[in-house]
Amino acid sequence: MKNSSNTVIPISTIGRARPAVAVPEVAVPATGVLLDRLGRPMTDLRISVTDRCNFRCSYCMPKDVFDKDYKYLPHSALLSFEEMTRLARLFAAHGVRKIRLTGGEPLLRKNIEGLIEQLAGIRSPSGEPLALTLTTNGSLLARKAAGLRAAGLQRVTVSLDSLDDAVFRHMNDVDFPVADVLAGIDAALAAGLGPIKVNMVVKRGTNEQEILPMARYFRTHHGGKVVLRFIEYMDVGATNGWRMDEVLPSADVIARIHAEFPLVPLEAATPGETAQRWAYADGSGEIGVISSVTQAFCHDCSRARLSTEGKLYLCLFASAGHDLRPLLRGTASDDDIASAIGHIWQGRADRYSELRALRGPDNDSGDAGGKAPRRVEMSYIGG
Repeated sequence: MKNSSNTVIPISTIGRARPAVAVPEVAVPATGVLLDRLGRPMTDLRISVTDRCNFRCSYCMPKDVFDKDYKYLPHSALLSFEEMTRLARLFAAHGVRKIRLTGGEPLLRKNIEGLIEQLAGIRSPSGEPLALTLTTNGSLLARKAAGLRAAGLQRVTVSLDSLDDAVFRHMNDVDFPVADVLAGIDAALAAGLGPIKVNMVVKRGTNEQEILPMARYFRTHHGGKVVLRFIEYMDVGATNGWRMDEVLPSADVIARIHAEFPLVPLEAATPGETAQRWAYADGSGEIGVISSVTQAFCHDCSRARLSTEGKLYLCLFASAGHDLRPLLRGTASDDDIASAIGHIWQGRADRYSELRALRGPDNDSGDAGGKAPRRVEMSYIGG
């Protein structure tokens, strides 16, 4: 992969793994509750099903890096649907209750409905089905929504950064029209994939003028079945040119909306929820803000991330993952792999955003004052 200095960064470096994962000598049984070193349970698993995307959003997969010469993972390196399902079942035994399919753009993965059918059959230790959702840019949603719902998908989250067609085409950088994404949202609601969440990444100087138009539109459409969420522009990966002065704090977003549509705070719907929830005072729905830059929520983060080639990441801002694929494709039993997963999570102490807040974004150094390790790209492990 090329960066702004035209050096080449291999995908093996961007998604590098720690030393090979081994089965621990002391078994970690799956009891339905697994805690890390800070007492945080593992309840959510995000599975990236592809490292490819048909958009080139500057904050995620900028075109000058992810160009026609970019080397994606070969198909042989990707986990099969059966391997993903096997791992998901083992994570469920440890306490995972929600699975989110991500990418890249997950709807680019051929026959994604087949994976959803398999995942829909997983049950928790108490016999309950898992919550099964998917994040998409919406470009293929209109044609696939009905099939996704029939396969067992429950909800979708759609990334949409502007309602202004010119701004949206500029931000996705492939000239894709906003009308097609809105048609995808309509199709998803018609198929029963609701309530839908719409995520808007707010980048100061690029699309902050779209905050109120987005709020107005989703307040008055779909009868409260769409929840709009505003995400602070984050310093994920190493290729998006992130700068703190391009971050619009969530507090400013809330202030702008509250000035036109009074808001009242809501309690979190679930423990570890990333978004702070706000309801319109007139009862016309709710919005959310995700403030990982200005208000870190590491203290109750319960999310694990699995890359499309089988590396387990414990933080969105991680620099290396734990490679589970050799165990999957070797002779390890389910108990062996579950024990390895448990051992990894029990050693987790990641809290990048809290530490960044303490030292400041301009002092993001590595251990002992050295250079910070290159963080994994968001397109590789999902948001």
